[in-house]
Amino acid sequence: MTVVVFPGTFDPIHYGHINIAKRAADLFDEVIVAVYARDQSNILFSPEERLALVEESFKNIGNISVTAYTGLTVKFVKDIGARAMIRGLRVFSDFEYEFRMALANNRLAPEIDVIALITTEEHTFLSSTTVREIAALDGDVSSMVPPHVEKALRERFNTLGKDQDIVPLTSLRD
Repeated sequence: MTVVVFPGTFDPIHYGHINIAKRAADLFDEVIVAVYARDQSNILFSPEERLALVEESFKNIGNISVTAYTGLTVKFVKDIGARAMIRGLRVFSDFEYEFRMALANNRLAPEIDVIALITTEEHTFLSSTTVREIAALDGDVSSMVPPHVEKALRERFNTLGKDQDIVPLTSLRD
C-alpha cells in the first residue's frame, strides 16, 4: 500500500489544493493531507480551524485522511511511514522553490520522494494569499473555495473588520 503526504498550511484550503489531493488519491492508495499546525504570524485561521476546514473538504473521499503536524515536514512523512510527499506546481517560480525544497529534503531523508503534480489550467492563478486578499476586500471567492471555506472567510473578516492587519492588502486594492 502506497501512502503519500500532501503537506501545507492551507490558510485557507482552496480548489487548487483540493484538485491536487483528489488527483493524488486517484494515483495512490492513501493520501494524508497534513495541515501544518504551528501558530504563525500572518496566518488567518488557527491550526484547529484550518484542520476543520480541510477535513470538511475531504469528508466524502475514502482514501484521503487529514491530520495536523508540527516540526520538519520530511521527518513527519518518514515517521508515519509514508513513501513520498505530494506538491502542487502552478507556475515556473513554484518549480524553483519546490526543486530547492526537494533537494534539501532528499539530503535529510533520501528514502522520501517528492512528487509534483501540475495544477489544472483553471487553478493556475489560485493561491491562499490571493484568496485571503480578495476575501479581505469583500470580493467574491465562491469560484475559488468550497462554500464552507467562503463562509469561514466572510465570518473571519467580519470579526476582524476593515482595519485588520493579518492580510496585507497590496496587490488587489488599487
